[in-house]
Amino acid sequence: MPTLHWIGKEKVVSHHQDVPYRVLEHKYTWNAELEIDDFELQIDDSKNHKSSIISPQSSGAIIHGDNLEALKSLLPEYEGKVKCIYIDPPYNTGNESWVYNDNVNHPKIKKWLGEVVGKDGEDLTRHDKWLCMMYPRLKLLHKLLADDGAIFISIDDNEQANLKLICDEIFGSWNYIATFPWRKRTAKSDVPNGISQDYEWIICYSKKNFFAGIESTRKYRSSDDYPNDRWRLTDLTKQTSAEERPNSAFDMVDPKTGKSYPFNPKRTWAVTKDTFQDYYDKGKIVFPDDYDFLNISIPSYRVFESEDKAKALKKYGRDYILKAVSTNLPKEVGMTQDGNKEIVELFGSKIFSFPKPSSLIQFLVGILNDKNSIILDSFAGSGTTAHAVLNLNKQDGGNRKFILVEMEDYANDITAERVKRVAIGYGKGNKKVEGTGGAFDFYELGLPLFDENQNLNEEVGLAKIREYIWFSETRSGISDLGFRIDDSSNPKSQISNHQYELGVKDGTVYYFIYEKDKLTTLDFDALELIKTKGEQYIIYADNCLLPKEFMAKKNIIFKKIPRDITRF
Repeated sequence: MPTLHWIGKEKVVSHHQDVPYRVLEHKYTWNAELEIDDFELQIDDSKNHKSSIISPQSSGAIIHGDNLEALKSLLPEYEGKVKCIYIDPPYNTGNESWVYNDNVNHPKIKKWLGEVVGKDGEDLTRHDKWLCMMYPRLKLLHKLLADDGAIFISIDDNEQANLKLICDEIFGSWNYIATFPWRKRTAKSDVPNGISQDYEWIICYSKKNFFAGIESTRKYRSSDDYPNDRWRLTDLTKQTSAEERPNSAFDMVDPKTGKSYPFNPKRTWAVTKDTFQDYYDKGKIVFPDDYDFLNISIPSYRVFESEDKAKALKKYGRDYILKAVSTNLPKEVGMTQDGNKEIVELFGSKIFSFPKPSSLIQFLVGILNDKNSIILDSFAGSGTTAHAVLNLNKQDGGNRKFILVEMEDYANDITAERVKRVAIGYGKGNKKVEGTGGAFDFYELGLPLFDENQNLNEEVGLAKIREYIWFSETRSGISDLGFRIDDSSNPKSQISNHQYELGVKDGTVYYFIYEKDKLTTLDFDALELIKTKGEQYIIYADNCLLPKEFMAKKNIIFKKIPRDITRF
């Protein structure tokens, strides 16, 4: 498989592993059900610990911070769980300003960035820098994507070819699904060379079991002879000649009327002379005179709705029929002018440049046919993806959740603000748009969980550390256990029913024996702390003095702090 090489690649191929894991600090919760009008409501519960990034009552989460570090912070809870990823990264046109903060400070890159070799050298600098920015982010997005999920990436001609090659490398060329041409505008006349570049591209990749489709709009008929099952008609001929299929080259006679319908020598019947009667007796063959409301001139094949549903259930695990999605996007997805119009309607002025229309992202999310999925956008911009998710949920009664990541300072004033206005409604008079409802949690990137020496950073608080350990072991949230992690700043708090217990999952009991100011030891005295019965015990501590034979007999697995803590 062809691979792409650029200056600095060797420094970013594994860079995602070196990105520090930072805790997410919950800043506020916002809920549209309170029906506020001034958009100023911010319920400040930043001191309350959030056991899951998206609470059950919420529609999603917005994270303010560098998206590389934010994606790393999502791994414990969401690795392999995100059904749909949509990103609209910088297009690298040379006219935009985007922050590059991945610590790729190799002397070769510094020297290369300082060189000026005319326009060609300038373009090279931009392309390599862009690839260094994108590669580790795509690696983390690949980790977050579910096996049956898909990632959609908007791009234009500046980096489309390069993006395709690095996606082939990260997601696998065999997991490339399609490239959707998206018409962003109508043709302009004042363009270089007289050619207006009116299209951008949406590249789609999956992992393993992805399947998209649009719910079929097939029209079924009802008739008195089949009161319990509707039906539709389809072609009763095949693309085979009389010479190729002589058994199907016969004149078909209507048993009711005696009318004869001759075969087409170049396109014979789909049934044979021997099987005709069996198909007819089962009601599968319909003649032109069978129903007054039909307008057909030759016999047709009847397909019952129950057959379509049974086929869909067997093949796709759902009882409704899907039809393939065309890469020729429908006009309803809109153009850039529609995205601009939305922004003006929401904020009263064009405060954000070139936003995608929410209808475009709504279409992409909708073809996944999962009303309970998680949708992630790590280049959130003005919050279009959340707008699309809320619209789609209102339209079909879904319970999709969004996760937005935005690194710029407008994350709260524009990104979150847009979500609020979409949720409660916006506009005036005959242009007023009804609210979708919804709620979200707003986060900032916090401290790293590990310090420079790879020891636990105790400044993040014991609650966050315990949550991380639980996530790393079970890939589930503390909230699943039904008890609350209290803030470690309260010296009287008990973190669970037993001081060091994390919880029980699938028969395994987890303990994190940790003290801020002293070393802990797993010995026979420490076993007195183990109050919960389980099939197996995973116990973290600084040291262990228990005999190996005893631990094997009691199904105890010791993990040393911090050495054996999983690094995401």
